Amino acid sequence: MNSIPNTKIVEIIVENEKLNDLKILHLSDLHINKKTSKKEILDLVNHCNNLEFDFCVITGDIIDTKVKFITEQLKILNTLNSEVFYISGNHDLFYGLEDLKKELTNFIFMDNETFKINYKNEIIHLAGLPDRFSKFFKIKRDEKKIESYLKNSPSIFISHQPKDYKIATNSDSNLFLCGHTHGGQIFPFHYLVRLVQPFLAGLFYRKNTAIYVNKGLGYWGVNFRYKADAEITILKLITKSVK
Repeated sequence: MNSIPNTKIVEIIVENEKLNDLKILHLSDLHINKKTSKKEILDLVNHCNNLEFDFCVITGDIIDTKVKFITEQLKILNTLNSEVFYISGNHDLFYGLEDLKKELTNFIFMDNETFKINYKNEIIHLAGLPDRFSKFFKIKRDEKKIESYLKNSPSIFISHQPKDYKIATNSDSNLFLCGHTHGGQIFPFHYLVRLVQPFLAGLFYRKNTAIYVNKGLGYWGVNFRYKADAEITILKLITKSVK
């Protein structure tokens, strides 16, 4: 993560009128590591705290090193001044999810969890799943529980990898948010990512579900992006018939 990118506003068409005009700040793949300065995180938090939205979602891979090396950075991240819902990514699992949860005390952890959000006196049903790599860490993914909950309308599903989109479509969930791909990060690796993921980046529609894949803020491997800009995104939901 270097300079903070300009905020992108994406309008998403949804069928449920209860979601109309809902604004979600979507962050993903921060990959905070030993080289991430406290100033970078402070700049990110200050930027986000000046935006207008209803709640924030972080779709995994917050960390890219052991938590003990970045506690000060995480304390700053924890000062985002809205409701923040987050789920695990594969890097969070590898570097220490339990330690991460201890630092992010102001955030709401959504692995295998459900939550009711009050929006304009209506209830939005939010649910999340652990990353697909969780099986290697002896963490169960309770897909049946989450699918059943998402059938409540309206509903939003969050997970790390685009591969989980069928859980949303099978449940007729209105919106699925994810990350993981970095948008390919460095062209032409985009093509390799598409071999293993159903979506690379951006907005898609399948059945009754809108899908948004965030390209993330951080880097994996090398500190470089090409034709896959970092993003901070506000998703504005609009009620219309999905075309």
